[in-house]
Order: sequence, then structure tokens, then C-alpha cells
Amino acid sequence: MSTNLSNWRKLLQQATGGVLALIVAVTCFLMPDASHAERIKDLASVQGVRMNQLIGYGLVVGLDGSGDQTTQTPFTVQSLQSMLSNLGVVLPPGTSLQLKNVAAVMVTAMLPPFARAGQQIDVTVSSMGNAKSLRGGTLIMTPLKGGDGNVYAVAQGNVMIVGAGASSGSSKVTVNHLSAGRIPAGATVERVVPTPVGEGSFVYLELNSTDFGTAQRMTDAINKTIGGNVAQSVDGRRVQVHAPIEPGARVAFLGRIENTELQPMQMAAKVIVNGRTGSVVMNQAVAIDNCAVAHGNLSVTVSSEAQVSQPGALSSGETVVTEKADIQIKQEGAALLALRAGTSLSDVVKALNALGANPQDLIAILQAMKAAGALRAELEII
Repeated sequence: MSTNLSNWRKLLQQATGGVLALIVAVTCFLMPDASHAERIKDLASVQGVRMNQLIGYGLVVGLDGSGDQTTQTPFTVQSLQSMLSNLGVVLPPGTSLQLKNVAAVMVTAMLPPFARAGQQIDVTVSSMGNAKSLRGGTLIMTPLKGGDGNVYAVAQGNVMIVGAGASSGSSKVTVNHLSAGRIPAGATVERVVPTPVGEGSFVYLELNSTDFGTAQRMTDAINKTIGGNVAQSVDGRRVQVHAPIEPGARVAFLGRIENTELQPMQMAAKVIVNGRTGSVVMNQAVAIDNCAVAHGNLSVTVSSEAQVSQPGALSSGETVVTEKADIQIKQEGAALLALRAGTSLSDVVKALNALGANPQDLIAILQAMKAAGALRAELEII
């Protein structure tokens, strides 16, 4: 009797736990998704606070015979001669340099906002010529210029390559990319780029994507957090904020604004199609209307088989090799499939999967559905 009572008690506990789990699941499903709230710093940026691209031309030395072939990259020899001349080394006239341990490279970097002289930034080193590998090389002092032609940083250091390669005869094995690498903290900032934060008493927040609803919600969130009417929407991309003049107070003010959370508007329905890779990506706002789709695959197969025709033993003929080609055209029949209207992403995915099409076919189907007005989304081809 006690055993039966214990078993019933266990079953009751399991049933109670299952009911509680179901209630919690339903409650979580019905509750609004508070985690979807995003910070202003993730949705917008302060106007004027931006990165700046830097570029330079330099030489990487110390390579283990994997540098540029000077017969095909004469600019490498010219650059080395110019560098040696600046260092006081004068080569005899007519000297022919056959270098295998030097490579001409382009050096690029991103200068962050508010960077000061003496700070260090990462640089990327990329081969320009036909160097096989930059592994183990050292970038010599290279000035990095901005779009205005001024030097803003100077780069130098050992190039870090994540990869390996080996070759022997006609065989070659390469792991990862060997003709480009990075130098962490490889450049030193030499010139400061002025970064104005706002104009006078106003600071402008620029949304990452144009959306009038999100701009208005951002304005309301800032006014609710700060108080008053300090923020005003200028258009669907910019929000004007009245900020303190004193630099310290302005920094604290912007830090408080950037961490303000708001519920952004739902994104516009969009389908991104990459015709080169066959990738199709759609967001949650995509929906379809009732439509009927029929898609048939057409495949062409061409095969060739070599046949040898040999003459008789006592004949004076010659052996002839001929090719026999076989061409087959196959078209799969496709029935007309009716797709019901879907208002959620899962419904759309189920409807498209019902077609049984591969990604390349899906691209053509989506384009046809968009042309027919059955796809309620913006179709973007990249």
C-alpha cells in the first residue's frame, strides 16, 4: 500500500511539474519581449564621430625567399633603391638587384575618432606583387596618409600571418592566406584629426537606417530620460539634441543618452539575394499572398567517350582515336502548387520549402513572386 502511495505521489509531482512548465512557457510566450529593447548607441551614432581611412606604400623585408620576383615587379627594386639612397647607401651605376627576400606591400589602417598623438593602432599589410608569402617578414617604416594627403601615422613591425604553406616540384599545399597579414599596434599616430561633437549647443544623432518611427521613439525616450524637450526629430535619419556646452558635462550627457533603451520599429520587409553564392536571407517582416507556383528544372548532360579504332594486323591502316559524344536533355515535370498566404516567417519558409527548390531555383521563384505582387517585401540583389 505504501509503495502504491509513493508511486502516485511521484506521478502527481511529475504532472504538477509538467503543468507548471507549460504555464511558464505560455506566460513567456504571451509576455512582451523586453529583451528586444535596444540601446541608442546600437541604433545611432553621434554626427561627426567617425573613423578615418589611412593608406601607405611600404616594403616588407626578411622573407625566406618568398618575396617578389624583381623581373616582374620592377617597382620593388625602385622602392628599395630609393630607400637605400635616403639612408646614404649609393649603389654603383648599372647594378642589377635580384631580390627574393623583399616584397612591396600596401599598408592600410583605420584611425579611430579622438585618437591622440602617440597612440597605437592596428595595421593590415597586403602584398602588391607576386610574393608567395609574407610570413616572417618585417615591415619597415611606412608613413600612412589620409584622403587629404597628410601623414597621420607611421607603421613598422613584424607581420603576423595566420597560415602555412609548402611546395616541392609541382606540388603545393597552402593553409589560409599568406599574402596578407596584420601588425597589432603596428602604427603610431602622429597627427590628430579634429572630431567636433555637435555644433554649438546641439548634438545630432544619426540613425544607422532611415526610419521615421524609430526616430520619433528615440526622441520620446530621450525626453523621458532627460526631461523636457531636449530632443527633436529632424527627419527620418537625424535627431537633434540640446546638450551642455561644457565638454565634461557634454560627455556625461551623451553617455547617459547612449545607454537609454527603446523599442525600435519593426524593420521593413526585405529579402536579400546573392546571385553569386545562391544565398537567400529574409527578415521576420516578410509575408506572401495567395499564389500558385510551378517550377520545372531543365538539365543538359554532355558526356564524351574516347573510342580507339585499330586496323587489321596485315593492313596498312593507322590507329585512329575518335570521340563519341552523348547529349541528353531532361526536363522534370512540375505540378502547379498553391501557396497560402503567410503572415509569419515560419509560414513563408514552410511554403517555400514545399516547392522543393534548390537555392538557385528559389532566387528565380522569389523574383517571379515579386513581379506577380505575391511577395510583400523588398527584393535586393547583391
